[in-house]
Order: sequence, then structure tokens, then C-alpha cells
Amino acid sequence: MYIITGLGNPGLKYAHTHHNAGFDAIDHIAKKYGISVKKKEHRAITGTGTIDGHKVLLVKPQTFMNSSGEALLSLCDYYGADPEKDLIVLSDDIMLPVGKMRIRRKGSAGGHNGLKSIIKLLKTEGFMRIRLGVGDPEPGDDLINHVLKKMSKEERKTMEEVYENVSEAVKYMMNDRIDEAMNHYN
Repeated sequence: MYIITGLGNPGLKYAHTHHNAGFDAIDHIAKKYGISVKKKEHRAITGTGTIDGHKVLLVKPQTFMNSSGEALLSLCDYYGADPEKDLIVLSDDIMLPVGKMRIRRKGSAGGHNGLKSIIKLLKTEGFMRIRLGVGDPEPGDDLINHVLKKMSKEERKTMEEVYENVSEAVKYMMNDRIDEAMNHYN
């Protein structure tokens, strides 16, 4: 089973913020493939289903961004998942412009606290990930305010196209075609 996790913060206060791009991507995937993401388990909201013949668990950790690894460690242990083979993490990235995405087989946290938590608790940087561009803060705006700010209508429209690409990219990744995904979407 593949565990596809979108990072974000729980609660309506954070809905559709830049930092919750991972949650929004999970919602898009769930809708596209008819997967209900409503089960509460292991400090996360999850849903199981099938994508391209692969059993998947869609996950939205409810531990807040900086503690995302807590939910994922528990879920990987419970489901017997190997993070280096079975985990795909979707997270926001301020270093990428809005509308861009970057797929990686493994890598560092790049300053992202949610990824830091996952790397620390799972004891590996070797999990697949898709980073979703949310752009830099505007001049005079600080980083925290930027990532916790709601996306504009234009940004949300652009991101819907990105989420569609994410839903296609995960199929490549689950079929051992991550290099093709990187070449196509990066």
C-alpha cells in the first residue's frame, strides 16, 4: 500500500493557505479517484482506495505542520509501510513559483519544518516527495505571514492545475517511473 500524505495544518483557520497546499492536493486526488478521506486514525484523517491498480492510503496529518512526522511514523508502523518505497509526501515550497512543482526521489528538508519532522522521526531522507510552489513572500511580508495567508483566487486557480498534475504524477511514482515523472513535470 502506498501512503500519499499532504502536509498542512488542521482547522478552518488554515484552509487554503499556502502552507496547506499539500492538504488541498490530497483533497483533489480524493475527489478525482472517489476516495473518502474522513477516517480518524493515528492523529490523521485518512481514506483508502485504489489509484491505477495500487491500493493507497491518503493522509492529512492532524498534528500541525511541525509535527507531521508523528502521524506518519505511527501510520507507517501500523500499516507496515517502508517509507523509502511506500511513502509519497506532498508539501508546499516557497522557493518555487506558484504553479510549479518539483518531484524528488529523496532529499533534505530544505528548511521545511514538516519535512524536518518526517525525516527526524522516520530516520530517512529517502522518501518520494512532490514540492508544490507557493512563491516567495511579497516585499515587506514575512515568511510566517506568507505561508499562513489564504491563497488568492488567481493562485487557487493556478494551483488546481498543479493538483491535477500531482494526481497524474503519483501514478508514475507508484509504477516505478519516477524519473519519467521528474522529466515530465519538473
